[in-house]
Amino acid sequence: SSSLEDLCLHINMKISDIKKCLLMRDIGKDDSRKPVLCKIQNQVILVHDLLNEMENEIKQQEKLKDSLKEMQKAAERDQKEAQHLLEHIPRYLPKPQSCNTMPTVKHKGQTKAVEPNTEKKPAKEKKPAKEKKAIKEAALLTTEEFENVPAYLKGRITYDQINAVVQEINKAMLGKYKILDQPSRSMSAPDRNLYYRFIEEETKDTKGAFFIVEEDIKVFTQLKLDKRFYSILSILRHCQRVREIRGSGLIRYIVC
Repeated sequence: SSSLEDLCLHINMKISDIKKCLLMRDIGKDDSRKPVLCKIQNQVILVHDLLNEMENEIKQQEKLKDSLKEMQKAAERDQKEAQHLLEHIPRYLPKPQSCNTMPTVKHKGQTKAVEPNTEKKPAKEKKPAKEKKAIKEAALLTTEEFENVPAYLKGRITYDQINAVVQEINKAMLGKYKILDQPSRSMSAPDRNLYYRFIEEETKDTKGAFFIVEEDIKVFTQLKLDKRFYSILSILRHCQRVREIRGSGLIRYIVC
């Protein structure tokens, strides 16, 4: 800039005066020259002060430059982390537990006591609506839960494989309880056979719980009940997604 060029020119002029002063050192013995030398001395002091101010300004600018470099490095790191997160978004993200509503199923032998009614009933009486009950589903695993699974349980099983099994378990759960919700008159023969099996598999320990057995997984899903499947079930038990109730030769998987 023009101001910087002017400053350089000013400093060079002062230096030139100093050089002349040194060359004319002996002239200082002449009393008539002393005023000129004093003037030059003052010029030297001014140049010295000016150089000190410039040095301080340069140091401040260097500190500012270092701070800006650190900010730039931090911004670049944040950008790389954001790009990494964007490129590695998991396919299965945790979501609020979803529920499908269904009316409660009346089991065989359940009857309602009839109280005597002395009042005259109206000509038409509406039947009370069936109480709605939500079908409980297992929540998907979060990435944090997956990372905290012990290595001996996890092995080579991936995060996506675990949540795929969770989705299939939920699919079997919905398939079972939709059949239990159907009116008996509208059931097909295969559904009626399943219905009776579902009722026989219930025990006092499963009262009020939603559960499936291995046969339900075979009927409603395409999962293979292999070694990897049972390893994933162990992980789901560890993460409190399912628990087991054994009895009568069956393993009942209850959604927690």
